[in-house]
Amino acid sequence: MAAAVAPAAPAAPAAPPARAPQAKISEAALAAALADVPELARLLEMDPYLKPFAVEFQRRYKKFSEILRNIGENEGGIDKFSRGYETFGIHRCADGGLYCKEWAPGAEGVFLTGDFNGWNPFSYPYKKLDYGKWELYIPPKLDKSVLVPHGSKVKVVITSKSGEILYRISPWAKYVTREVGNVNYDWIHWDPEYPYKFKHSRPKKPRSLRIYESHVGISSHEGKIASYKHFTCNVLPRIKGLGYNCIQMMAIMEHAYYASFGYQVTSFFAASSRYGTPEDLKELVDTAHSMGIIVLLDVVHSHASKNSEDGLNMFDGTDSCFFHSGPRGTHNVWDSKLFAYSNWEVLRFLLSNIRWWLEEYCFDGFRFDGVTSMLYHDHGVGKSFSGDYSEYFGLHVDEDALVYLMLANHLVHTLYPDSITIAEDVSGMPALCSPILQGGGGFDYRLAMAIPDKWIQLLKEYKDEDWNMGNIVYTLTNRRYLEKCIAYAESHDQALVGDKSLAFWLMDAEMYTNMSVLAPFTPVIDRGIQLHKMIRLITHTLGGEGYLNFMGNEFGHPEWLDFPRKGNDESYHYARRQFHLTDDDLLRYKFLNNFDRDMNRLEERCGWLSAPQAHVSEKHEGNKIIAFERAGLLFIFNFHPSKSYTDYRVGTALPGKFKIVLDSDAAEYGGHHRLDHNTDFFSEPFGHNGRPNSLLVHK
Repeated sequence: MAAAVAPAAPAAPAAPPARAPQAKISEAALAAALADVPELARLLEMDPYLKPFAVEFQRRYKKFSEILRNIGENEGGIDKFSRGYETFGIHRCADGGLYCKEWAPGAEGVFLTGDFNGWNPFSYPYKKLDYGKWELYIPPKLDKSVLVPHGSKVKVVITSKSGEILYRISPWAKYVTREVGNVNYDWIHWDPEYPYKFKHSRPKKPRSLRIYESHVGISSHEGKIASYKHFTCNVLPRIKGLGYNCIQMMAIMEHAYYASFGYQVTSFFAASSRYGTPEDLKELVDTAHSMGIIVLLDVVHSHASKNSEDGLNMFDGTDSCFFHSGPRGTHNVWDSKLFAYSNWEVLRFLLSNIRWWLEEYCFDGFRFDGVTSMLYHDHGVGKSFSGDYSEYFGLHVDEDALVYLMLANHLVHTLYPDSITIAEDVSGMPALCSPILQGGGGFDYRLAMAIPDKWIQLLKEYKDEDWNMGNIVYTLTNRRYLEKCIAYAESHDQALVGDKSLAFWLMDAEMYTNMSVLAPFTPVIDRGIQLHKMIRLITHTLGGEGYLNFMGNEFGHPEWLDFPRKGNDESYHYARRQFHLTDDDLLRYKFLNNFDRDMNRLEERCGWLSAPQAHVSEKHEGNKIIAFERAGLLFIFNFHPSKSYTDYRVGTALPGKFKIVLDSDAAEYGGHHRLDHNTDFFSEPFGHNGRPNSLLVHK
């Protein structure tokens, strides 16, 4: 049972983590670093154990500043540099002609072909420019109309230095599709006469971030790929009703292999056509904005698909165009290609890609995927990060990639100061979410990736009576001071085939037979429903400065997630979300859905995610009680599998009257209604667990 009562004292700020220094620094070197990095002193004041690594922060910041300065001197500034999509690819000119531009440094020749010229591969050659760039101007027809109409198929033809003739999709293609029965995607020239016009302004940056992680394709209960329009009409209202104020959109950047979950990107500027058109996606984002919901894109700049026919790989006939040449350019575990972040044109491409999604589709920020892989030359593969600071500094860190991330964050927050960036980093690199002026990475948040692992470990390996309260609290609160975290009990990772969602770990096969309110309330279902709520509430309230939920998990979506592939006979049965289960009044899924809704609504009212970290006053191993105060609320969790308590004393900072504002045991949430919500609880000046006051409660 879990309950929140109000009022209570605000939480005290947490202390910086203690880490034993692994290196020393001279006073002269420290002074030089402090002089070069404008606000490094602030970072070292918050975490003195970083002082031995001040020179590392200095080198990173100077490299970032040097690239930014070079961009200014050679490209007219990052604003112009990040507009590559305005010239590269194919563009209609004012006179009705077309301007085409590509970067193909390894090519012997470049040509444009397509429906417009009967697929003659060599009739429209590009002119070679400096630095591996090629351009082509195609005059309009006599009636001033464009020669390549909207919706027609085109390809870039590359003649390699070895004499090969290669048909390629432009890296800057805005729309690609695959016809039924075809293996490869086709590049479709997208230039509609009446492009979508946004009607609503971007919502203000929310005080607290409550994220609904979403995948358009699986958002229907039907065994098929759902559309942008389906999501707009049917899922957005549910998200709004549940109290989430942010959507994280997965698998939007075009990916040829659906089962990759969008993480093997083939066309970086193209919104996935399997869900609809670019205009449909714009309508989705615009509609979300009209509801006050911000939209983040799951951006994949950590690697790219190995596809060459419809991807970036071997675009110019070499393995060193966008990627590192040789073994360094391949991620052996992911079987994908790795960007050469120090390459000037690769920086232009990636930074322009960031800006494209912000400007063209009005996304409000990004969740950067695979950041750990980017940060280290070994990509963190098979590595268990202990937290020793020496693990985050030195030659094993890929500073080219780290500096790219700094540039990306600088661009995002310069263009739109209210934009949000989130790093998916499992390593815990210090200062990744500190301001760039402090020498940090510039991210707003990082994912608290240890939390879901802890819940799965407890459910898989421990009996309920063996759960360690102190260890749970440690996992939920172990984060760097003033570096914000997104807490989550489970994401899409836990729902994938080969693993189980929390609901499935808790209730397993009984979810098929005993989720009806007409069926017996078995011990398995009872335990599962109660723990599902408690795990999510304590994660929400104690685990971070933002909260994330993967679509459907809020109501305990049954079964796992598996995309159509050869291994399951191309079935869509598990690639869907059965939202209708919450609408059936005879099913218990509604209880979990209602609790998730009211948990979010209470956070909107009280704002614990934007409050300082909680003050934990109790983590009692014998009683299995956890109690803490945050944002004017007193949270009390009873994880004991068989005991309830009467007149249980809990410490608090403030005197006064308390009322129950959220109770996981309430009947509307599938609980046993053992608490009287009309009861007033009064604290008294009786010190308990380090708090000056205390009150007696029933748990």
